[in-house]
Amino acid sequence: MGKFNPEDAEVIRKLAQIFQVLSDETRLRIIRTLEKRELCVSDIVKRTGFSQPAVSHQLRTLRQMDLVRPRRMGKNIYYRIADEHVFSVIKDGLDHVMEKK
Repeated sequence: MGKFNPEDAEVIRKLAQIFQVLSDETRLRIIRTLEKRELCVSDIVKRTGFSQPAVSHQLRTLRQMDLVRPRRMGKNIYYRIADEHVFSVIKDGLDHVMEKK
């Protein structure tokens, strides 16, 4: 892990953007759906109950922030979590929420 300089405006901006993207309930549910394995859009739609356009839109946002990564296989695109750090952030947040109960 690199040294964090609290005065580095670009790092702070990027971190704030990640938290902003993760603050959306739909995106969090999609990430949780991808927790165990990669899935195509239609599988994510089935598991979340969201519409195909909504899932595609949210996946585009998650891709732009490098939180998920696509893999093309024939006509389908499969999505997976970019790396274990994404789960760490969410798990730490869940642990914090559940600690209060």
